[in-house]
Amino acid sequence: MKLQDLPLEFKEALPLLERIKTAGFEAYFVGGSVRDVLLGRPIHDVDIATSSYPEETKAIFEHTVDVGIDHGTVLVLENGHSYEMTTFRTEDVYVDYRRPSSVTFVRSLKEDLKRRDFTVNAFALDENSQVIDLFDGLTDLENKLLRAVGEASERFHEDALRILRGIRFSASLDFDIETKTLLAMQECAPLLEKISVERCFIEFDKLLMAPHWSKGIQALIATKAYAYLPDLQETVGYWQAFLNKIDNSYVFQSSEQAWVAVLLILNHENPKGFLKKWKTSTQFQTRVSHMVAAFNSRLEGGLTKRLVYQYGLDLIREVEALRQAVGLTADFDRLDQLDAALLIHDKHDIVVNGGMLLSELDLKPGPQLGQMLSAIEMAIVDGNLANDRETIMLFAKQYLSLMTKSS
Repeated sequence: MKLQDLPLEFKEALPLLERIKTAGFEAYFVGGSVRDVLLGRPIHDVDIATSSYPEETKAIFEHTVDVGIDHGTVLVLENGHSYEMTTFRTEDVYVDYRRPSSVTFVRSLKEDLKRRDFTVNAFALDENSQVIDLFDGLTDLENKLLRAVGEASERFHEDALRILRGIRFSASLDFDIETKTLLAMQECAPLLEKISVERCFIEFDKLLMAPHWSKGIQALIATKAYAYLPDLQETVGYWQAFLNKIDNSYVFQSSEQAWVAVLLILNHENPKGFLKKWKTSTQFQTRVSHMVAAFNSRLEGGLTKRLVYQYGLDLIREVEALRQAVGLTADFDRLDQLDAALLIHDKHDIVVNGGMLLSELDLKPGPQLGQMLSAIEMAIVDGNLANDRETIMLFAKQYLSLMTKSS
């Protein structure tokens, strides 16, 4: 098969292939970028495989960086772009179900493509726009089928992360998983416990953010891969609920929102503790926890100024969208009205601070000051107090008088 029209990203990189060919070696575009061109999808990275060994590649190009030279990868910097060029290679036994114990550089494209994960990721494209398909990947593309290259069980024993990658590809490409490949995923799923949590999170997160995430969840159920992921061992009944409760056509607006959905369906009581097990950042944990809290607050009542002020417009907007996705009412117009009506959006917007109150009212630092500042803040948020110095000072004096009488 020959491509009739190369995308700009490939056209810009063609001179690199030609220079390698001129030097007496082979070079091809490979991997997901070729697949995406065939599917009419945007290209993210242009990867090149070559018969030239790393030192030979470095001799051809003036500007290079050794990004993974032990595994044959050299980063070539050309015309403001960077391209990963990897030498054709075969791989020795995998000792940790993730990385080969060693790699051997070879001159054969076929030997290199044999080690790829799935047939639709094992294409090569030459400088004449000719697609090289050694494993009938074009048929699988046409049938929207994800099939392992060669013996599926071997591919997953080599790299167990390929199980989650396959599930994620199913969700992003809207492909079904071929039967033998799916059975091998089921068989090898326990190997996921050998994979770093960080890498599992990346793949699971991409699955949730994919446009066809429901297909990925179906594959997750079929393979039982969830049972070997952090804190998901006993969640067998929850994933069907995930599919049943959330509109399958909904596309999550952010990773945080997607993980809020997971936590809510799992009915998990400790969002931060759960996300710590996935080794996520503190910032991520905090935003997800806030979103869960805001969602639960909305279950108990309507939208209020205080809710919008406490969590912020963007976060509450995502909460409203998630409510809509699970079949609850959402009121985006009301949300915008409440935000527009707020006199402040942060306590630092208040024109009076603690130092001013201490000086004006002859107070001492302590709990009383904190209570007064909080009362001022909420009164402004509720619209009961103007955000100007004179009005706030009058309010503070009256508040102090009431506190003194009640003590």
